[in-house]
Amino acid sequence: MKTKAKPQPTKDALTKSDIKRVCDILRRDDGVGAKDYIEQFSWLLFLKVFEGVEGQLKELEEAEGRKYKAVIDTEYQWSSWAKKDWKDKDELVHFINQKLFPYLKALKGTRERDKIGEIFRELSGNRIRSPHNLLDVIGILDKIEKHHFQDTNLLSQVYEEILQAMGSEGGWSGEFYTPRPIIRLMVKIVDPKLGETIFDPFVGSGGFLVESFNQLYEKSAKDVKAWRTLQTKTFFGQEKKPLPFLIGTMNLILHHILVPNIVRSNTFMEDVHNMPESAKMDVILTNPPFGAEESKDVQNNYPIQIGATEGLALQYIMKRLKNGGRCAVILPEGNVLFGGGAMARIRQELLEKFNVHTIISLPQGAFAQMGAGVKTNLIFFDKTGSTKEIWYGEVRGKFTKKKTMQDGSFDAIFDKWKKREVSDSSWVVPVETIKQRGYDISPKNPTLADADVLLSPDAILGEIEKNQHEIDNVLLSLKEILKK
Repeated sequence: MKTKAKPQPTKDALTKSDIKRVCDILRRDDGVGAKDYIEQFSWLLFLKVFEGVEGQLKELEEAEGRKYKAVIDTEYQWSSWAKKDWKDKDELVHFINQKLFPYLKALKGTRERDKIGEIFRELSGNRIRSPHNLLDVIGILDKIEKHHFQDTNLLSQVYEEILQAMGSEGGWSGEFYTPRPIIRLMVKIVDPKLGETIFDPFVGSGGFLVESFNQLYEKSAKDVKAWRTLQTKTFFGQEKKPLPFLIGTMNLILHHILVPNIVRSNTFMEDVHNMPESAKMDVILTNPPFGAEESKDVQNNYPIQIGATEGLALQYIMKRLKNGGRCAVILPEGNVLFGGGAMARIRQELLEKFNVHTIISLPQGAFAQMGAGVKTNLIFFDKTGSTKEIWYGEVRGKFTKKKTMQDGSFDAIFDKWKKREVSDSSWVVPVETIKQRGYDISPKNPTLADADVLLSPDAILGEIEKNQHEIDNVLLSLKEILKK
């Protein structure tokens, strides 16, 4: 199955302003409102786009000599009900609420049907009360042609923009949406290959899987075998929350991963003590939740018990990686990189059992556009033996609403990484030095002036104690003076 030429845009093709208009219509509906419009937009878009997906699945089955059976029965396919001339407009809402949603929620029996049933069981249902708003939205979405790839490319771009805006409005601290230039840098460095399994245990909006697919597809033979491998044996993810699960699934479908292997589950609830080999992955790319605490019951699932989600996430990733596997993970600057106790033991195991070859320090506020100003680092390691040395790189500058993050923002650091270049913004630290400082792997640029060098936690505590001692002496002197 060779890739078809992209159709030329038609006069009535969907536009960016059309999608914005859909969101505006849904936001003003009495039953939807500002918080629910993305969910309602997503299920409508899903059913419209899935007609095109069915066409691609049919082609794939027939190219391999098999007869195709439709995933969604004819009565419930978009064209059957969305294009119907409803004399009584309220009957449309009744059909969606009383027939369409119950049917979709009950779907099961094949991988594709199970996925649709899973998605719709997570939804709150149709919240669009006005049939006129519903018909307006249907009219706009109906511009999407079944095989019109230019429409799906536009949709995927606009959908990403909506997700980014949602993250900013909701203050999700980057948990939901990771800026795509950061993801593309991570994917370039990890460099996944066709035939490898790629996994995100905290999938969010699916960016890591989308960008991995884009890179693999561009390099693939674009035949039936490669397409089947990409569609069924390559991409895997887990997501705890219902809305990100829906959105991540929708986003992957828009980016041509037709039946995503995403499951709705709380990754932290898995017992990782005896992880079977069959569950391990070749490549893990992720941005785990950080800054939160998990209960003792959850901590019991891990060899080193710790409440901080970043400490649990790091242990989870280490357990899910295959021998020879590669990982890239976003971690916050702070306790996870230099803290003592349980966190130090986790880092010790990481350095002794994995090759931590690269740490890239992002500037303060790299996630600021998502409402998160936490300083973060990209950690790269593989399961090929213990760490010998770590190459560190700093991304200089600051990202703002006026100076937005672009792919070109990371060109310089990527070029330095390829040569493992040592410069004023990149350096190498042998593992012996890291061990001597308590397995502290935080970036400490040796070219900075002494005054600017980051102090170790012990040194900071020492300075605080020294200053406190001086303050106490001054207070005693003042008390003596006042007595006299």
